[in-house]
Amino acid sequence: MVSGLFQLLIALLAAAATGIVLWPLARDGKRAVWLTLVASLVVATLALYRLLGTPDALQPQATLAPQTLEDGIARLQAALERDPQRADGWALLARSQLELGRTEAAAASYRRAVQLAPAESVLLVEAAQARAQADPDHQFDDTALQWLQQAREQAPDNERAVWLIGIVQRQRGHAAQAAQTWETLLPRLEPGAAAALREQIDAARAAAGQPPLPAAPTTAVAENAVTVRIALDPDFAARARLRGDTTVFVIARIPGGPPMPVAVERHALQDLPLTVTLDDGDSPMPTHKLSALGEVEVLARLSASGNAMRQTDDLESAPVRVTLPARQPVEIVLGAPGT
Repeated sequence: MVSGLFQLLIALLAAAATGIVLWPLARDGKRAVWLTLVASLVVATLALYRLLGTPDALQPQATLAPQTLEDGIARLQAALERDPQRADGWALLARSQLELGRTEAAAASYRRAVQLAPAESVLLVEAAQARAQADPDHQFDDTALQWLQQAREQAPDNERAVWLIGIVQRQRGHAAQAAQTWETLLPRLEPGAAAALREQIDAARAAAGQPPLPAAPTTAVAENAVTVRIALDPDFAARARLRGDTTVFVIARIPGGPPMPVAVERHALQDLPLTVTLDDGDSPMPTHKLSALGEVEVLARLSASGNAMRQTDDLESAPVRVTLPARQPVEIVLGAPGT
């Protein structure tokens, strides 16, 4: 039978979905909101199973279910006190602490994990990001940069490490180096994602007094682009009396996966009704591409706060599952009965 520990695992999986650095270098606009979100973090089921018990411990009579994520973290910390040589356990703890906003504690937990597993490139990148998030100015220090460089050496195809090294160089005023670092990513990317990255490269080159990159060949819209038509139900609008500065987010994400989008656009309430096309250019990260997927969930959200992270008073449409390439536009009516 499934125990409370399995419920804890689900909570911790969700906890791993957020806590990414707010890049001070990001532009205003639709990508700025989601550049705070990087690729999703996947937690292995066996990590918690091995840390917290044996097969007998999976029986509900053997343990009480943790009632909150706080309880689950406390159990994980207790398990690590008994077996502190578990890099996967420290990483899992760090991801959970990030979900609760404990950035300093998460950075310390990641440090323990890196000390135990210095050859894990993915872990090194996560640890570097956590250190930057714990910094009041969200700056990558020398230790974080060293971890990123180490990750790149161990896994030259780690696009996330390369992207973040460019961020560090940009933060430190080395705009020309940042542009050069990011340019190495361009051959690996689909046209839409490459176009998004080229904007960052050209901004860095401009800061360094260099001309922009030569124009890229014109390409058609990515085959996996999704057209979405969004409208506001008039009866709902009359009842709700929405504020004029309400924000509309249009989102595509992995079905059944973490809440982080693979494509997102931000618009104003007064833009409704509107039609948008989500493609690789709307990706939060140049290396996280809509075109790489065969299926997505599409939804829209009304946000009074304008916060990219979903708030309790936000209105969100029911997700529509779309097989790519999409044959028809997705129709969404926000506030309509049943949504």
